[in-house]
Amino acid sequence: MKRRFVSVAAVALAGMLMFSSCIGSFGLFNKVLAWNQTIDNKFVNEVVFFAMWIVPVYEISFLADILVINSIEFWSGENPVQAGIVKKVQGENGVYTVETLENGYNIQNEAGQQVDLVYDKDSNTWSAVANGESTKLIKFEDEKNAIVYLPNGQEKSVELSNDGVLALRQSVESTMFYAAK
Repeated sequence: MKRRFVSVAAVALAGMLMFSSCIGSFGLFNKVLAWNQTIDNKFVNEVVFFAMWIVPVYEISFLADILVINSIEFWSGENPVQAGIVKKVQGENGVYTVETLENGYNIQNEAGQQVDLVYDKDSNTWSAVANGESTKLIKFEDEKNAIVYLPNGQEKSVELSNDGVLALRQSVESTMFYAAK
């Protein structure tokens, strides 16, 4: 009986290691933990923390992450728990609310103006969508090259490296300089 238990445990452990990402994001577990950390009173926070260990909320969310969610993330490249995360970001012109969507991001400023950054997996393209209008921003050709769609309607092929980005920046700045004249 003991030998069979050890065999089953070894197979289960091997299965977990083969079918889960070694470095997963543990999105579900981190969401539960982040919710607990929103409690302001440190004593209540500690009581909730212990209660969630006793009731096995942490254990179940951790196990679900290891066995299911990290496996999905590893094999598909997408985290099913990631969508719906909202963060506030301080930018040059104020505070922005950034919400993670299934296919990109929704960004909204304090005045309520918003833009969606949308990724189209089929064409490997990022676009900005505002007021019902979609504008292509960048299309990834392969791992080393991309096409950037400039505001004047031109397309520019860019190497995805520091040199490529620098060349693009110089090209855009010189175009804007001549346009300002």
